Amino acid sequence: LTVSARDGGGLPSASNAAVTVNILQTVLVPAIFERSRYSFSVPEDAPEDSVIGTVKAKEPPNSLEAVSYRICSGDPHGKFSIDPQFGIIRTKKQLDHEAQSVVVLTVQSQLGDSPIYSSTQVNISVTDINDNPPVFLTKSDRVTISHTQPPGTAVYIAHADDKDSGLNGAVKYSIASKQSDAFSIDPSLGVVNLTRTVVAEKQQEYTLHIAAEDCGSPPLTSLLMLTVRFRLDINDNSPSFVSLPLSYVMEDVEVGFLVHHVVAKDPDEGRNGQVTYHILSGNENKAFVLDKITGLLTTAQFLDREVQEHYSLTVMALDDGSPALSATQVLTIVVLDANDETPGFLKQLYETAVHENRDPGEFVVRVEAVDRDAGLNSLLQYEILPGAGYEKFKMNSDSGELVTAASLDRETQEVFSIKGSPSRSSTAQLYLTVLDENDHSPLFAKTQYQISVTEDLEEGSAILDLSASDEDAGLNGEVMYSLIDGTYGAFAIDSVTGSIITTKALDRETKSQYTFRAVASDCSTHFPRSTTVMTVLIQDVNDNTPKFEQSYYKASVWEGQSPKTDIIQVFATDLDSGLNGETEYSIVSGNENAAFLIDSARGILATNTGLDYENTSSYREMAASHQLVLLASDHGTPSLNSTATVLITVLDVNDNPPVFSSPEYHVHVKESIPIGSHITEISAKDCDAGTNAEITYAIISGNDRGHFCLDARTGSVNLTKTLDYEDTMKFTLVIQAT
Repeated sequence: LTVSARDGGGLPSASNAAVTVNILQTVLVPAIFERSRYSFSVPEDAPEDSVIGTVKAKEPPNSLEAVSYRICSGDPHGKFSIDPQFGIIRTKKQLDHEAQSVVVLTVQSQLGDSPIYSSTQVNISVTDINDNPPVFLTKSDRVTISHTQPPGTAVYIAHADDKDSGLNGAVKYSIASKQSDAFSIDPSLGVVNLTRTVVAEKQQEYTLHIAAEDCGSPPLTSLLMLTVRFRLDINDNSPSFVSLPLSYVMEDVEVGFLVHHVVAKDPDEGRNGQVTYHILSGNENKAFVLDKITGLLTTAQFLDREVQEHYSLTVMALDDGSPALSATQVLTIVVLDANDETPGFLKQLYETAVHENRDPGEFVVRVEAVDRDAGLNSLLQYEILPGAGYEKFKMNSDSGELVTAASLDRETQEVFSIKGSPSRSSTAQLYLTVLDENDHSPLFAKTQYQISVTEDLEEGSAILDLSASDEDAGLNGEVMYSLIDGTYGAFAIDSVTGSIITTKALDRETKSQYTFRAVASDCSTHFPRSTTVMTVLIQDVNDNTPKFEQSYYKASVWEGQSPKTDIIQVFATDLDSGLNGETEYSIVSGNENAAFLIDSARGILATNTGLDYENTSSYREMAASHQLVLLASDHGTPSLNSTATVLITVLDVNDNPPVFSSPEYHVHVKESIPIGSHITEISAKDCDAGTNAEITYAIISGNDRGHFCLDARTGSVNLTKTLDYEDTMKFTLVIQAT
């Protein structure tokens, strides 16, 4: 939408507002304000945090969300605040009716975190208080009138402004104190009028104190002191000049010499006929002084006809009437010549240049001097004054032309300073520059450079500023730098400054030394270029971590081995050099009871105590607390490290005999049980593993008649013959577990 605004007088806004309305796809209902517009008023002297009014929005039925309020526009200077919970609007800063009398706020209400809201307009009228007194444009003023003015004549219009509004800004005028009843004032317009004819012989000047008072409560007042002066004579005649408008003076007169007497007459009487003299124009260089009372014109400085031959002074004669009347005259002063000039060069300094290595007779420059006098005094002769290098030049005494008398070499002497003089006393200086020929090649200070840099330099870092000198000047002496050998993309050189910079990250482990040549050349194609050899050594930084050959190792060891038995050797490599590449090994976890140790230098892992398979079969898979984690650390600062895991399996040795679950077994059976009945089962255990733990059972005694059989694998005892209690009541079998 495009919105325009128009005030009550019909004036439109300077610009329109573009309003974008977004239609939300929602069934949510906002909290609606009770009124679409609120109007409040507040005095401009209200203190901060004063309550102005309250706005209220009603939430929809059955809504459990709380309503919150905020000011969204109309308060760019933050002079107001609103309670977000209760909608109470308060002052936040001091208000000023004169700065802004009406404030229009837009207040929004929002239901919980709902994306929709409603708004209302709050109009706040800042009511005026009488805090500004009427102010006159000046504290005092003067007016002069003729004593013949009739009663009712307007003498003066007093005016005072009051920034307040309404009655507080309405001003009325009065004469607070007066010396005479000859004056009155219009209380609304401030016009001061004569009330009667004034006899001037009694009093020529009156002082009135005019008061401007507003209509506020209490009223405020300011004063203006008005001085009314009556004049007796009417100044009705202007001065007129009687002296001549032309005068002559020699240019060599002393300062203060009387040049002319300016005279003007005025037939008025008293002050109206008193004339003073003034120079209005033509005396900008202050060459003359005019006595304003006597009219005597004298020189204020030395005159020079060659500088200015005549002066045109605009002189004013002014009377002392009120208002003052005047007359002007153009006074021409002709300056007569005296022979006081010496010759002078057109320029005090001549600057030129000539190429070196040219034959004698090369034209250099033509100098010129003038003498502003006339006749023989203006004829000039030129010569070169003795000085360094003057013998290499010749001067034509009549024309002032200067030529070379010998061939010049810029590298021997680049600048000549030559003084020339006319036949009298004036001198000029010539600075002659010998122009350069490209006859020198650039030279490096050294034929080779060797520097060391660390490999962690950032790309773009300057490592060395090369410098080559060329004795030539200008473009011939401008040195350009370049590299002629490959730097593997690691370095570049600034062609103007000679600064060598890195163009990529360096890595000592990839390349530890660079050797290349730098070239210095000028614009010449005839002279050889200068080269220097650059050797850049890359110093190591600790930027590589020691790395194990494997992240996971497996090893085994027989139980019962003596301490210090080697198990496995691990290797970690570090690409750095020196201390940064020295690797040290250690065990960081899993080494319960310090069962193992490692050679810190060689990485050999060995037993530290006798191992028992039956206590720990694996230092990784059987129990987490037995996991061996090895650490490889370098000696750099800071130190870098990496880890590897080692699984150590302890191999079994047949060092444990089988053990029966009970040393004796007692079994009771009936003599009538049938053959093949199960009598009992014996059991033995072996702490060893594998085949070392496989048990075989055998009856070694007590079964001579073969009543029982024994399963060699399971230890099950069964009946093989019929039992007869009367024959044998008890059998004692000796069973062996192997």
